[in-house]
Amino acid sequence: MEVGNLFVCIMGMSVTFIGLTCLILLTVVMGKIVRNFGGAETPVKATAGPIPSAPAAEAIPNRQELIAAISVALAEEMGTDVTGIRILSMKKVS
Repeated sequence: MEVGNLFVCIMGMSVTFIGLTCLILLTVVMGKIVRNFGGAETPVKATAGPIPSAPAAEAIPNRQELIAAISVALAEEMGTDVTGIRILSMKKVS
């Protein structure tokens, strides 16, 4: 008996569909089991006071070394020489 291309395609897609459906069901069931046995965690209550802000601009003690390390990393990524890179300013992104 010869197996046709259409039969192989349909069987492959159906096995994949059934496998992924089983994986989703197992994930949902395990999530519920873990949630039940995880214990009742109390939610974190918000404080009444204002949230303290981060310090404005902390001085970096070894700023030149940091700039040199960033320059080397950029030069390596771009595939150029370190002397061709000049960092003019840095901002902390948060």
